[in-house]
Amino acid sequence: MTEIDSLVITTLAERPSLLSRMYEIAETWPAFIPHDPVGEALLGRVAEDFPRYCVVATDGDRVVARGLSVPFTADLEGREEMPDKGWDQVLVWAFRDQRHGHAPTAVSALEITVDTAYLGRGLSYRMLAALRDAAGRQGHDVLLAPVRPTAKHVEPRVPMAEYVGRQRDDGLPTDPWLRVHVKAGGTIQKIAPASMTVSGSLSQWRRWTGLPFTSDGDVDVPGALVPVHCDTAHDRAVYVEPNVWIRHEVKPPTT
Repeated sequence: MTEIDSLVITTLAERPSLLSRMYEIAETWPAFIPHDPVGEALLGRVAEDFPRYCVVATDGDRVVARGLSVPFTADLEGREEMPDKGWDQVLVWAFRDQRHGHAPTAVSALEITVDTAYLGRGLSYRMLAALRDAAGRQGHDVLLAPVRPTAKHVEPRVPMAEYVGRQRDDGLPTDPWLRVHVKAGGTIQKIAPASMTVSGSLSQWRRWTGLPFTSDGDVDVPGALVPVHCDTAHDRAVYVEPNVWIRHEVKPPTT
């Protein structure tokens, strides 16, 4: 694993001119993921509304990675730091709190995306560290993350709790992305069983996946962490994605 010496990683607040280029990255997200309605409504606003919590990496003039996180208020009635609805919930809370002027008490990562040409070079570790640093500079001592294990899609029928419990001989998680977080000092806390939901008609799912969706029941979809439930009588299929809450302690800023 070779790091790239020419990389520059900063918050978006420090380089606002890159706002319009955050999504130039060649990425491999499954085609159905952008159709989570919460993400469709709010994710595109995160970098603009919370630039101090978002980081970007460039190699020369090329944008090669982005990291997004949001602040939210965890101590209001009915809330918690690590909700079962995970990714969707903290994203909704972040914008609601911003609108109502609630002081944030927690920070949650939303995504780290690395250009496919830059995978395997240690950049994910550096982006995670940059998100932790960004949270620390805003006065937070913890960064939370509803993590999407990158290899879980290979075994969609395995319960997430069982999958998360798998370890290598060295005690680290078998999943590569969970392993990055744990090696970086994160601790696995709990499962977020309904972190993201994508619902659509069967024709939409056929378009997103190329699969027939002609039979009732669970359908294994490439890129999905769990099966998609197909209901032909009602012309719909629903994907409810579990994530894994990981907690990172944040060191105070050195300057």
